[in-house]
Amino acid sequence: MDAETAIAELPAATIDTLTPVADWVIVLPVVLALLGAAGLLTVRLRPGMPLIGALIVIGGIIACEIALLAEILANGPVSMTMGKWLPPFGISLTADLFGAGFALAASLATLCVLIYAETERGAEDDGDAFHAMVLLLLAGVTGAFLTGDLFNLYVWFEVTLIASFGLIVQGGRPVQLDGAVKYGFLNFLATTLFLLSLGLLHGLLGTLNMADIMRVAPLADPAAMGGIAALLLLAFGIKAAAFPVNAWLPAAYHTPRAAVSALFAGLLTKVGAYAMLRALVAILPGSRDLLEPVLALLAIFTLLLAPLGAIAETNLRRAIGFIVIGGIGAILAGLTLPTANGIAGAGLYIFHAILTMTALYMVAGLVEKRTGATDTRRMGGLYAASAPLSVLFFVLMLAATGVPPFLGFWPKLLLLEATLAGGSVGGEAGWIGIALTVALLVNAVLTLIAGTRLWAHIFWRAGPEGAVSEHHHNQHVPLPPRGRLGLASAAVLAAAITVAGLWPSPLLDGAKGGAADIVEPARYVAATGLAEGGS
Repeated sequence: MDAETAIAELPAATIDTLTPVADWVIVLPVVLALLGAAGLLTVRLRPGMPLIGALIVIGGIIACEIALLAEILANGPVSMTMGKWLPPFGISLTADLFGAGFALAASLATLCVLIYAETERGAEDDGDAFHAMVLLLLAGVTGAFLTGDLFNLYVWFEVTLIASFGLIVQGGRPVQLDGAVKYGFLNFLATTLFLLSLGLLHGLLGTLNMADIMRVAPLADPAAMGGIAALLLLAFGIKAAAFPVNAWLPAAYHTPRAAVSALFAGLLTKVGAYAMLRALVAILPGSRDLLEPVLALLAIFTLLLAPLGAIAETNLRRAIGFIVIGGIGAILAGLTLPTANGIAGAGLYIFHAILTMTALYMVAGLVEKRTGATDTRRMGGLYAASAPLSVLFFVLMLAATGVPPFLGFWPKLLLLEATLAGGSVGGEAGWIGIALTVALLVNAVLTLIAGTRLWAHIFWRAGPEGAVSEHHHNQHVPLPPRGRLGLASAAVLAAAITVAGLWPSPLLDGAKGGAADIVEPARYVAATGLAEGGS
């Protein structure tokens, strides 16, 4: 009996509950990543097999996410609930344009990082389960972007934390262990606070399904909901490395290999930022209104202090870590002004930062290989030794700053339009709009200063700082043949950022469409079957 005959013989009620094959693309990215991670553990001792297997799995994940994105563009948000426990009781995966777009960007960045990582790996690294942990990390990140349930989001945070902790300690150097302690302690604290807020939320509302919370939260006690939202803001703020709980990022992200740093910078903080966006704007908008002045202050301090840290820092990857933090301030600015432009700007900035910060750390790793140093005071003269590397670093710094024509310009333009319009829903629109406008502009100037300072010290200056700073640096280490592969991986991301900046219409349309489903989540709720009149 073939499949069509078997389905035809099923009762009509059963056929009505069958999930269309096309809808499985929402769960396949997570399933493929988890199964791939398990499978790679079994072949980790066979040289070459883990990389090939990981590339094949991520290729399948990207294909599924492209299909999911096409489905959402055509028909709106997609939802799928496991088993026969229908929403709000079952665990749902629910994807809109933002969730699917971020998941696709994360997979593309991970693919480039896996190729880049071959420049840092040798025969002694065979059997270290690196590729399996990367797929496990991608499973956690993808699950966080696609989940429709807050407890499930907590689970994916834990998956991500376990995988990232394993990656950061690979190598066992003392500096890595020091970074792992700082990273692990604060992130465990964040997940504990998140779990505490989930217990309070479930006790108050009786549900953790995101769409169901949107329906019932307006009926709950505003003071209690405001307290829960504040706990969520603190937990996700730690995850995103927002001021004042951001010290762990520059203290930890420079300690592992550059490939791991690139993966962390591109994916991990963006999951925390996305969680803030989803929880405070879409799920608990009333509580977000109460916290609006706090969000504004956090955004302003993050925007201003982070690039100052980058200017003062001499360690290359630590300095880039501060630039990553500054980007979180831009996302917080969008959350503070939850208009269509504000949320579109925040969402597009997350997409841009996933690609740009990943590529920036990859180039930083190549710089460290060429110079044999991590401190910019000991670098110099690299422009003459490697013009392509110099151009890549300069392009990515301009993209991170938000200089046209690169992709980073467009989200900041949307954010500035939102702040100039004073699009706050609270009563503090005047000072919030003006203060955020100034903070965004000052952040751009300070980030540009930090980036050009790094470029001048690393590439333009003839030699290391000190008595020989006017002499040519003759100790550059040539990149091995594999190093060119790493350079090509970073160049692909830089090219994508440039092309997207020159032709921004598809991403701008997607960002505005995704923002519409965040600000007015009726289609998101309807996709789960929990709209008015639904179950």
